[in-house]
Amino acid sequence: MKGGEELLELQRLDLTVDRLEVRRREIESGEELAEARRRADEIEQKVGELRLALDSIGREEKRLENDIASVELRIQAEQKRLYDGSVANPKELSSIQAEIESLGRRKSRLEDEELGQMEHREDLESKLPPLEKELAEFRQRVDEVEASATSELGEIAGTLEERRTARGSLVSAIDEELLELYEDLRAQKKGVGAAALTDGVCQGCHEKLSAMALDKLKRTDGVRRCEYCRRILILQ
Repeated sequence: MKGGEELLELQRLDLTVDRLEVRRREIESGEELAEARRRADEIEQKVGELRLALDSIGREEKRLENDIASVELRIQAEQKRLYDGSVANPKELSSIQAEIESLGRRKSRLEDEELGQMEHREDLESKLPPLEKELAEFRQRVDEVEASATSELGEIAGTLEERRTARGSLVSAIDEELLELYEDLRAQKKGVGAAALTDGVCQGCHEKLSAMALDKLKRTDGVRRCEYCRRILILQ
């Protein structure tokens, strides 16, 4: 088949061009950058929520600390009244003792609450460094994607120009009808209109041709086609 090897080389060039065009559209759509920004924003929100929670716990711990100190002062004042001899009435002394016990129980509850808040704070604080590290990594990723996009687009444009120039040279060496069939098949078969036949296997659909089909192909001087996918075959 005249122009067979040139057609196979054309197919390789066209697949390269197709891949470059897909990549160019991906970069121009900004999807990769948008995804990196989305992940950075998502993690930044988590970090912000964690810091707000830590601030809230800090305020609660301070309130409890003040409440405990206030109760302790009241306990000390009541204990002073109980033992300094200023109160002699047994009933009043009993009342003071009951108040001290009540204040002690309240202080214990407040201390338990404070301990719970401290444990909660420690748990949240342990989660903050990994999130901050992940946030820094995604922010760096955003910067890298932004920096590389323009450079990569320039490289793609240069490579596409080279491949298309090479394609123009190849096309002139291929029979017009064969080229037309190739273009039709490319449109129908996901960009692959011609494939090599290697060890009896079509490299387009990866099916092994029957012995009868292989024998017929070897005796054919015209366009050879795969019996399964109908792509143009180039014998290797």
